[in-house]
Amino acid sequence: MMLRSMLLIGASVLTLAACGEKPQTAGGAKQDSSPYTGTGKPYVESTWKQGDKTSWESALRARTQNGQNDYTKTN
Repeated sequence: MMLRSMLLIGASVLTLAACGEKPQTAGGAKQDSSPYTGTGKPYVESTWKQGDKTSWESALRARTQNGQNDYTKTN
């Protein structure tokens, strides 16, 4: 009888613990400004000037071509 009541209490505790879980939402990152405006920190890529959209785009193009293109890595 004691074992049965302990199992019943344990099952009810586990069942009620699941009710207290907070819902998870995919909020994502919020941006207040464009990424090329920079962070104001001195540690940035030397080819990119903060606030200059064209230098931002050319730095991304170079990064994609040199770092993520497997054909240029193998040749």
